[in-house]
Amino acid sequence: MLVTLTIKNFALIDNLQVSFKDGLTAITGETGAGKSILLGGISLILGKRADLSSIKNSDEKCVIEASFAINNYNLEGFFKANDLDFEKQTIIRREILPSGKSRAFINDTPVTLDVLSSLGVQLIDIHSQHQTLQLTDNNFQFQVVDAVAGNGVVLNDYSEKLSKYHHTKKELKKLIDFQQEADKEYDYNSFLLQELQSVNLKEGMLEELEAAYEKLNNVEEITENVSHALQVLGEEQIGTLSGLNELKNIFNKLSHFGESYKELSTRVQSVLIELDDIYVEIQRIEENLEADPQQLEEVNTKLQLLYSLQKKHNVLEINELLQVQEELAEKVSKTENLEAEIKERQLKLLKQEEELDALATKIHQQREKSIPALKTHLENVLSEVGMPNAQFKLDLVATNKYFVNGKDELHFLFSANKGGSFNELKKVASGGELSRIMLAIKSLLAQYMQLPTIMFDEIDTGVSGEVSTKMGGIMHEMSKTMQVFTITHLPQVAAKGDVQFKVFKEDKGGITASQIKQLTEDERVQEIAEMLGGKDVSSSAMAHAKELLLKKV
Repeated sequence: MLVTLTIKNFALIDNLQVSFKDGLTAITGETGAGKSILLGGISLILGKRADLSSIKNSDEKCVIEASFAINNYNLEGFFKANDLDFEKQTIIRREILPSGKSRAFINDTPVTLDVLSSLGVQLIDIHSQHQTLQLTDNNFQFQVVDAVAGNGVVLNDYSEKLSKYHHTKKELKKLIDFQQEADKEYDYNSFLLQELQSVNLKEGMLEELEAAYEKLNNVEEITENVSHALQVLGEEQIGTLSGLNELKNIFNKLSHFGESYKELSTRVQSVLIELDDIYVEIQRIEENLEADPQQLEEVNTKLQLLYSLQKKHNVLEINELLQVQEELAEKVSKTENLEAEIKERQLKLLKQEEELDALATKIHQQREKSIPALKTHLENVLSEVGMPNAQFKLDLVATNKYFVNGKDELHFLFSANKGGSFNELKKVASGGELSRIMLAIKSLLAQYMQLPTIMFDEIDTGVSGEVSTKMGGIMHEMSKTMQVFTITHLPQVAAKGDVQFKVFKEDKGGITASQIKQLTEDERVQEIAEMLGGKDVSSSAMAHAKELLLKKV
């Protein structure tokens, strides 16, 4: 509920501070006194865009601040989601600087207008004749029916499942679209993949093939040099091994003449062993050397194929070709498995549709059950407020479409006169009738929902007498479970208020400013008497005013 309101340097207001309580608060005052200015200030607190022309003194900033008791509003989640400090007594401040820049704060934390607006709609509902157009909105009509039907929990469940359903549907469409494109490329990708797989790619194979090609392509030169090497090492008379053997024998004879000869003998022996091993290895190489034109051709063919594949796929390394092969394999596999994936998504979609249908059926049944009680309540209230022949016809039609709130279409039809035909509210209800219908609906919603503070801005325009008394009574009944404000010109409505404030203008130093004050009981009698009979208050008007105040409840 709104606890305090402070307005500085806004329109005709210099500095205004006012405190409010729960129950029904009536706000009265002459036309032009500044009631709309008061509402304008509250609207800024609720997130309305600022206008530089709203500043009274253009050299100073405009500040509007309000405190709200929000302990029972279940807003902890909102504050956490927006990284705000939750306070049971939350303070909202709005500043308009002389430069035109606007700033907003919730509990001293700067916020955007979107955040402020999102919080504002959960704190105060300002209702004027203009806003009765909300009545003609089909979504609002559904909200009314669902509130009476108690569909809140099942609608949340439906909404979550509908979101998942749309996600699955989107996934399925992407798969089908991908399949259409993939089918066109499948044959080509399969050919490229088979081409790469036929080579049995592995890292290092290009280097191996190039080495093999060099060997096979130069086998005669290699053979000639290997034979010469064997000659150098193994020639019986002048070969290196023969000389080393003779050297070994010499140092064997010398080894017992001293340690240095023995060491040389050991070293010669070591060299001889290593060289002998080299000789055997060269012999093995020679034995394996032979010209093989067929193998050379095979190696060359494979090399040329690799070079061709590298050029085709615009890569330089075998590991890059392997990566291309992996990507192609993934594309081909995905295409081959698409049918199964699509079928899986289709089955998932069917299951989700079954769940949604079950919830939509439950929503529909609960709506159908609630409609007679809703219709009766509205017609009874409207009869009390001067519309005895008002009738409603609510047609609920189940469809095959998934809407955000179920599968129903709702036709909210109205007839104001006996024997009149039913039609849409916006076509047959006048502004005054819409105001009374909205009051009836809000009074009903107050029984089923935790509504925010509500402000009725001259909703009683165009009515008088007993009807206005009934409207005031409805507002007073609503105020037993919520904070209600009514801005009114009707004494019968003002008298129903638990408290009454008067908005008025006063001149100070040649400057006109708007003020607001809470009226005492005597001041209320005077104010209501003036509302009844004008400035020249008669004794009968005073008596009537006292009578109205006594019949508050």
